[in-house]
Amino acid sequence: MRIGVLTGGGDVPGLNAAIRAVARRAYQLGWEVMGVRKGWAGMVSGEIEPLTPDQVSGILHIGGTILGASRTNPLKRPQDMQACLDNFEKFGLDALVAIGGDDTLSVALGLYERGAKVVGIPKTMDNDVAETEYCIGFDTAVSTVVDALDKLHTTASAHHRVIVVEVMGRDAGWVATMGGLAGGADLIMIPEVPMSLEQAAEHVRRRWDRGKQFSIIVVAEGARIPEIVAKEEDLGERDDFGHVRLDRRGIGETVAREIERRTGFESRCVVLGHLQRGGSPSVFDRVLATRFGVGAVELIQVGKFGYMVALKANKIVPVPLRDALAYNRTVDLELYHLAEIFY
Repeated sequence: MRIGVLTGGGDVPGLNAAIRAVARRAYQLGWEVMGVRKGWAGMVSGEIEPLTPDQVSGILHIGGTILGASRTNPLKRPQDMQACLDNFEKFGLDALVAIGGDDTLSVALGLYERGAKVVGIPKTMDNDVAETEYCIGFDTAVSTVVDALDKLHTTASAHHRVIVVEVMGRDAGWVATMGGLAGGADLIMIPEVPMSLEQAAEHVRRRWDRGKQFSIIVVAEGARIPEIVAKEEDLGERDDFGHVRLDRRGIGETVAREIERRTGFESRCVVLGHLQRGGSPSVFDRVLATRFGVGAVELIQVGKFGYMVALKANKIVPVPLRDALAYNRTVDLELYHLAEIFY
């Protein structure tokens, strides 16, 4: 048996732990492992080479991905999908493990529907892949947000400022909600709960009236704020999966500027950006990635293709890729309202 493994989309901490787990379990079964470089771009171009035990040794704690990644979408071009299928045959792959978010997994599903033997592992710091409670990278990203909020609280308090912290979260506000809840944010703005700039400003005024002369506001980059309507064509070109770059929306800076204008209280913006993607994975992400990697190989072992490994009730279970891609998993509003108690 010869299997391939690739990582697609944006990098997150824990990818190397997953690669290691896939490889180590496969070696244990006497299988060969091939590494696909640069995500789906490497599957199209044939950048596929043996992945040796030495290459996956000592990478558990290292961020990024030793295989590299890309946002290439073979589904856009029939010839690219055919190239993926041709390279399956050319390199003698019996199966492929695709590690990624909904974009990467949509290509995996497309290949499976064309006859390729594919299984998926969910990773995204946004934590919005359906049918799994956690994705690789989310826990580490939230820990980074909480660490930043801990530091920002002291300077906000010392200078009596409003500090707006922009975090990642295109369609789902998991990072903002969990990070804000654990980091003691005074207001959280997410895509799932529309909030106007005036509502945010009024919240800050009420805190000042209660003697709380500083505020920490966490804003997801995809937050729905009626007064901030950016034309998508002004945000630059879309990537292969149709996404614009939300950092160009500048939502955090706009919120900070408008709160200062509306309240008169000095405000600052901090954009955490790619810091949320970097560094060593947390304990939770290391263990989750390891469990997912082993689980994916064991799906191949029993011939269960077209599935993704998922975490449900702390158990690793198989979920059809089609179900995992049926919708975006949005924030549990009970958690959001829990955070509101402490505003």
